[in-house]
Amino acid sequence: MALILFVQGGAYALLQNIGTITLLLIVLPFNLLIVTPSIVWKFIGKKNQKKVASQNQKNVLITGAKMTKSLQLARSFHAAGHKVFLLDSNKYWLSGNRFSNAVTGFYTVPAPKKNWDGYCQELLEIVKKEKIDIFIPVSGAAVCYYESLVKPILSPHCEVFHFDPDITKMLDNKFTFIEKAKSFGLSVPKSFLITDPEQILNFDFATDGSKYILKSIPYDSVRRLNMTKLPMNSKSKMEEFINSLPISEENPWIMQEFVKGKEYCTHSTVREGKIRLYCCCESSEFQVNYHHVNKPQIYEWVEKFVRELNITGQISFDFIETEDGRVYPIECNPRTHSAITTFHDHPGVADTYLKDSKNENDASLIPLQNSKPTYWTYHELWRLIKIRSLGQLKSWIKRITAGTDAIFQVNDPLPFLMVHHWQIPLLLLGNLRKLKSWVSIDFCIGKLVELQEE
Repeated sequence: MALILFVQGGAYALLQNIGTITLLLIVLPFNLLIVTPSIVWKFIGKKNQKKVASQNQKNVLITGAKMTKSLQLARSFHAAGHKVFLLDSNKYWLSGNRFSNAVTGFYTVPAPKKNWDGYCQELLEIVKKEKIDIFIPVSGAAVCYYESLVKPILSPHCEVFHFDPDITKMLDNKFTFIEKAKSFGLSVPKSFLITDPEQILNFDFATDGSKYILKSIPYDSVRRLNMTKLPMNSKSKMEEFINSLPISEENPWIMQEFVKGKEYCTHSTVREGKIRLYCCCESSEFQVNYHHVNKPQIYEWVEKFVRELNITGQISFDFIETEDGRVYPIECNPRTHSAITTFHDHPGVADTYLKDSKNENDASLIPLQNSKPTYWTYHELWRLIKIRSLGQLKSWIKRITAGTDAIFQVNDPLPFLMVHHWQIPLLLLGNLRKLKSWVSIDFCIGKLVELQEE
């Protein structure tokens, strides 16, 4: 039986990876048609280009090189006259963003979870070698905490734009974050820490009267999309669902009140408790469309939270706004949000990371009023094949014509080619070699989303 399942799984992985590589090969000529004129134009005009020089040039080390948000920050610092170095784990040596004009150098280090000593040693060597002035973590959930742990090692040599380990741990824990916000007098949904399935099965939903959803406190790239509401109509189905979840003291979950309303995501760059850069966007189905919207209640919530903590770093929140205008946080991530791509044409981003606010009345930097929304073309192409009505097609066309691709820039075209036709295909070939399947491709963060993340 196990052999049959392996053969079936292997066959699926084989077809999935080969099929996707074939589709990317079919699209490759069209990508080249987009990128080649930009490369030629840049080559012709290179002699007339004037290099922007900063009066106080910094050497900046940015992690998470596989992700678009790292590319965006690299471009912002480069445009301001700084030197940018990108970094990622050894697995992502194939980063397409390393080919950006904004990148002076690219490095890889061991994954800290697998080789902590090697990670620390190599990271410190890079900081010393390149005379790094500021270290800016832009990595995912799996590495964020380790980048806090390495802060004492790097701090004698450069500024580490990240939270201390205890703050990162508190913010990244969905339950302790809610408890901290509640202690500041901020609005929060009802939340319960779950370490045993019996806590849910014995919960008095009838008396409570609210609907709830379950979320894993440790990051779960697949189950995080499950929005099953409790209680369920069928007790047996509810028991089956709850018992299927890996809930334990070692793997705690949160049972959180389901708040009906519109969902928003935010990114904030904070120095000493003051928001220096901020954006708020409507949340999309797959979180790959961003356009800044003005939501004063959400900004005020974030402003009070970061002021009370008096933190320096990057912090992201997900919110629900109810019909009567109340806002509730549903999650906090102590790291960069991909919504930062809304600053793709803003010249002031670098200073918000490098300089403290001059006075309390300084306004936070927000995306330019006429800035185009960002999207990822290859995600939009996937959506195109799912269109079933003229209305859906019109919405798709409007999204494309009104927005701009988050990776492609006329004066920096290579990442658009290399992420889609180097980075992702090589990851697919790696999975093909292992006969390993995946759940989805995320071009925004430059990875294959898998059931078991490495």
